[in-house]
Amino acid sequence: MNNKIEYLINAYPYLATAAFIVLALVVGFVVRFLVLFTLKYNTKRSNRFVFNSLQQHLKQRWFLFVPAILLHLGSQQLPLSPEEEAIFEEILQIIIVLSFAMIATSMVKVVEDVLFRRYDISHADNLKARKARTQIIYVKKVALVIITILAIGMILLNFDSVRQYGTTILTGAGVAGIIIGFALQKSLANLFSGIQIAFTQPIKIDDAVVVEGEWGWIEEINLTYVVVKIWDLRRLVLPITYFTENAFQNWTRNTAQILGAVNLYVDYSMPLEPLRQYFDEVLEGTEMWDKSAKAFQVTDCSEKTMTIRLLMTAKNSPMAWDLRCYVREAMIGYIQEHYPHSFPRVRAEINTEAFPPPKNPEPDETSS
Repeated sequence: MNNKIEYLINAYPYLATAAFIVLALVVGFVVRFLVLFTLKYNTKRSNRFVFNSLQQHLKQRWFLFVPAILLHLGSQQLPLSPEEEAIFEEILQIIIVLSFAMIATSMVKVVEDVLFRRYDISHADNLKARKARTQIIYVKKVALVIITILAIGMILLNFDSVRQYGTTILTGAGVAGIIIGFALQKSLANLFSGIQIAFTQPIKIDDAVVVEGEWGWIEEINLTYVVVKIWDLRRLVLPITYFTENAFQNWTRNTAQILGAVNLYVDYSMPLEPLRQYFDEVLEGTEMWDKSAKAFQVTDCSEKTMTIRLLMTAKNSPMAWDLRCYVREAMIGYIQEHYPHSFPRVRAEINTEAFPPPKNPEPDETSS
């Protein structure tokens, strides 16, 4: 029986090679099915988030990895010439490196999912979670770049003609590396600025900021640029070095809580105490106010009006904006209903003594 198999292999080398490849693919498919079935079973049984994430990210990553390993281990037993065997092994090594890189990137994403679940930013007090997420996102991007560079370098090392480039990629040495470093000076500056931002954190994911005269939230922090989601749903894309070289406003640097202000301009005839009491009623009647602080102050006076500033706190900047609009509308409506004469007005006084009316001329006696 063994002699017969050896005879068939020697007589039909390419058919034997194809049969071995098919067998390796079948084994790989079975291993992939068993791994995914185990993950799916554990997900349904215990409803564990980790198994669900592994199943999602590794679903398409195991198909070629196991067959390539099996073929690489048995390649010396195939009836191939030395040249064909060398080419076959190079192809297998490339497939193994690519498959391993894909599995490594999937595992990085699984770790990101697990950490994101731990640091949830859906809560109101999410400062710690936003700090952690900013670091996690940037470290993930750097890890993916490193995995890609290592994979490309290891693939290039398999070819004699370009092995020197693979060595340069892996070691970072040589004249080519220096030239590329000078050519990519701005990109490298952005990269190091991103590392600085990830750990010193002048900005974090979901921070409310004012940049270039626009107000919005930090939506993405990438390796070389930052995306700011403007309040009207536009996107402002800035180089990451902008946040290390320019001044900008960060409304949620230490806490999401923010103080909102509303200015009212009224006439001097406006009684202040009823307005102050109604302001308190308005705040007590809405959940947008976080009950942390409030103030009713006359901050300025002019020859025509007095300025009343209303201060109130909210748990975050979008809530503060809505609270300011709500309070402004309520106070204007109250003045319109109860004190309509106290809106700003322009007064004019006519002094009749300064300009006496002309006297009628007396009749001329001679003419009579």
